Amino acid sequence: MRKSLLVALLSLAILLYGQHSFAQSVRYSVSMPYISLGAYSTQQTDPFAFTNNQAALAQLKTSGIGVFGERRFLIADNSVYGFAGAFRSKLGNFGVQANYSGFSNFNEQKAGLAYGRSLGKKVDIGVQFNYYGYRIPTYGNASTVNFEAGAILHLTDKLNAGIHAYNPVGGKLDKEENEKLASAYKLGLGYDASENFYVSAEMVKEEDRDINVVGGIQYQFKKQFFARAGFMSETGSAFGGVGVGWKNLRLDVSGSYHPQLGFSPGLLLIVNFGEDKE
Repeated sequence: MRKSLLVALLSLAILLYGQHSFAQSVRYSVSMPYISLGAYSTQQTDPFAFTNNQAALAQLKTSGIGVFGERRFLIADNSVYGFAGAFRSKLGNFGVQANYSGFSNFNEQKAGLAYGRSLGKKVDIGVQFNYYGYRIPTYGNASTVNFEAGAILHLTDKLNAGIHAYNPVGGKLDKEENEKLASAYKLGLGYDASENFYVSAEMVKEEDRDINVVGGIQYQFKKQFFARAGFMSETGSAFGGVGVGWKNLRLDVSGSYHPQLGFSPGLLLIVNFGEDKE
């Protein structure tokens, strides 16, 4: 009993510290910068891209689903799991997102439904409605419903810029007036230097926190192999990974490193439905 309580308290402390020092909450997509790196690219779209900016759904080439798991700071009870599905339609493209973080004594959940479409050749827009909640069996549960929205401008054939707002009108958790989800705003830029090389950068301003800069690159060695790497300025944290594709499957092995809390390995699997459609 004592051991279980100690593990719960330690995991809770790391979760809370991670949320304030490494943006690792499941509340919004900057928690997993590796998997959402392709949001501002027209060449590197995948089912997870919209989780960073819902307008990325408009550039979806093929429908697909993906799952992601990360053992945060090498602690099993601190693991993060994510699911994303992105689907093309004649009325615009749709996305489904679900995230889970924590363990039986403290966990967070997020579920969202997104929609994105193009407004001509230069502008894409998107919106997502979310359910967010956390559960602490000893103290109770709390939840709320909120939304996020974004737009992407195609400045040139290779250069894209975007804006995104998460929870812009607040979001109180149950009846506690002093407990609410923070708002977050992002400015993003992506450059498709070629079909094989992509660079992106984001400025993220969360309520009551300093600006965080997230940068990343992706390089495709061949059609089947690629690598991603990036950083977050807030703590000097770094992330990266390598991926391999085979027919409609893609498998990534990723990892991130926090200067104080250590290494977090991850695994990503994506399944696409059919061939790319221009």
